[in-house]
Amino acid sequence: MKKYLVLLTLLTFAILVSGCGKKPAVEPEMGDRSTETTSGDTGDQGNTDQGEQVDTSTPLDFVTIYFDFDQYNLRDDARSGLKNNYEVMNARSDTRIQIEGHCDERGTVEYNLALGEKRARSAMDYLVSLGISRDRISIISYGKERPAAFGSNEDAWAKNRRAEFVTK
Repeated sequence: MKKYLVLLTLLTFAILVSGCGKKPAVEPEMGDRSTETTSGDTGDQGNTDQGEQVDTSTPLDFVTIYFDFDQYNLRDDARSGLKNNYEVMNARSDTRIQIEGHCDERGTVEYNLALGEKRARSAMDYLVSLGISRDRISIISYGKERPAAFGSNEDAWAKNRRAEFVTK
């Protein structure tokens, strides 16, 4: 019996010693959800085009919009930017765009992909409410994978919580 107890103790110790190293703790983007607006997100990615090539060479005057920490509701400055983007699209009725949702580095990959999609979807819904046809817009989320600014500080994080507009 003592043999088995010693063997079990050694085996437990070996497993504990050879375990993976700890990852640094990252604070997820969890905030007060009482100020969020729902965008009709059902988890369906119907308008998300992940396999299409996007032409970023056409310089139109699209404005990048920004979001608050852990939010996808549109701020007043985002609405102004979206009105500008509406004017650009309205002037060029043949223009199709892709709205890319982005997040800062905090939070899990899965969480930020979902949040980025909600940001892109809220921008798309606002453009549609202004009169742009939904079939001219697609959305995609890059989560935290394509930062606009590097760094672990509020200035960098604020620049990464955004929705960008590219022509297709």
